[in-house]
Amino acid sequence: MKRAPIVTFTSDFGNREYYVGAVKGVISEQCPGAQVIDITHEIRSHDIWEAAFVLASAYAEFPARTVHLAVVDPGVGSARRGIAASTEAHSFVAPDNGLLSLIFEREPVRRVVSIEAEHYYRRPVAPTFHG
Repeated sequence: MKRAPIVTFTSDFGNREYYVGAVKGVISEQCPGAQVIDITHEIRSHDIWEAAFVLASAYAEFPARTVHLAVVDPGVGSARRGIAASTEAHSFVAPDNGLLSLIFEREPVRRVVSIEAEHYYRRPVAPTFHG
């Protein structure tokens, strides 16, 4: 039996605003049936290294083929790009700001691509919320 896709979600959004729900809504729209599992949304604001540590501590506990979404970005609204990366067992989507550095130290990286194609972005793109 084929299992539903798993997407983990790590952010510094907190749980008081609508951001976490908005991202989960987009995931649900793009991948109906996906199981979204929150790792945490209580990373200190813009603390890339805390997010890197938390994600590196948790990702290996999930089944192979899990997609790990991490959104902690002090450069939101800048020219900083998003990336998608894959190792042998897991995939990651995050800003290109060092957040995945501890993963890259542990796992041989198979592929990293910059997320630049316009069709990957919902319109309009908010200047302060790229999640």
